Amino acid sequence: MPPVALGALEARLPRAPLTRFAPSPTGYLHLGHVVNAVWVWGLARALDGRVLLRIEDHDRGRCRPEYEEALLEDLAWLGLVPDLGPTRQRDAATMYLDTLAALEQRGLVYTCDCSRRDIAREAGDVPYLETRYPGRCRDRGLSPGVGRGQRLRLEETVERFMDPLLGEQEQAPSFQCGDLLLRDRHGNWTYQFAVVVDDLRQGVDLVVRGADLLSSTGRQIALGRILGRDDPPVYLHHPLLHRPDGAKLSKAAGDTGIRELRAAGVPASEVLGRAAGAAGITADARPIGADDLPGLFSRP
Repeated sequence: MPPVALGALEARLPRAPLTRFAPSPTGYLHLGHVVNAVWVWGLARALDGRVLLRIEDHDRGRCRPEYEEALLEDLAWLGLVPDLGPTRQRDAATMYLDTLAALEQRGLVYTCDCSRRDIAREAGDVPYLETRYPGRCRDRGLSPGVGRGQRLRLEETVERFMDPLLGEQEQAPSFQCGDLLLRDRHGNWTYQFAVVVDDLRQGVDLVVRGADLLSSTGRQIALGRILGRDDPPVYLHHPLLHRPDGAKLSKAAGDTGIRELRAAGVPASEVLGRAAGAAGITADARPIGADDLPGLFSRP
């Protein structure tokens, strides 16, 4: 994509927004995270907005304190200073429980004992498509307990929204994923539930994230409306940074990490420049500082 001209996006973006940078401490930061940070801080500063740093540690089995410490250190080294936070999902248990209880009182939640294997067996896996929950437990009347999760009943609605980069979008969450899992069989809050509750309670009105999460947007808008949010955040999905083989960068794949770049003596300005150039935000990979990020999203 060509360097970003804010003028083409500004009419679709909130004024002085509150956006968030929301890493999960399940590994060390890599260049793909920096791409997202460039988008988040760059747009927020260009729009006179604010950045909330949220540590998304809802997955208690995979999150590690050493990863959180490292990501905070890497962000400081890059010069990416949030206006608010950090907040942590592990500190929001009461808020999640209260939200779940309110949904239960409305008869919108049911207990589910299906494993991923059960769902795949019953629904049938289709290559490259999300496995839809077929609704096996919807009317079984199971009681909550160990080894059982909780799901939200989703009506057959079509969610339409405007992505400032990608244009008009249309999704049918109940067709995509079926009833939404809120808490898994191990007692963990799910990503889909936690981020919607967080964004609502924290007042986030601009969500800037990678295109791999586009398919989550319709269901998150639907859940937000059920929770009382009539005006959802604006969701902007930017292109991902890919490896030469076409795969997206990931922590699991062991791609180039910020810690390794720091250890090799690469300056922070070069790391930011590499991220902006590789993502197509700039025409080249020239070094840039954190204070330069708003200028990458300049008005024509």
